[in-house]
Amino acid sequence: MNDAPAAPRTDDDWLDAALRAAGRDHRDLYVADDGFTARAVAALPAPETVPAWRKPALIALWGLTGVGTVLALPGAFADVAREFYRVIGAHPVAVGELAVGIALLGSLALAGAAWALRED
Repeated sequence: MNDAPAAPRTDDDWLDAALRAAGRDHRDLYVADDGFTARAVAALPAPETVPAWRKPALIALWGLTGVGTVLALPGAFADVAREFYRVIGAHPVAVGELAVGIALLGSLALAGAAWALRED
């Protein structure tokens, strides 16, 4: 057996490398369970599976729902698009409004990053 350390794999991300290092550190702490884990997993019920026809049926039903909505409300899409353009597209935008909008989006992004990176 070769006692030389294995070369680090370059296709792994940082989490895989950290988990592998933690595994090397704690490998000698393994507690033998005399097959308990295998027996416990074997005693679990089989996972429930959905019928094969379910996914195509859902796609067909959602497609029919979309077509039915378009046929039931023929002018609704044009009305919504027209109103969207009237409210958003035809609104004159000043440089100050753009600056405030960019600052608001930047502060929201910074707050989101701070919340996501917090250490509880």
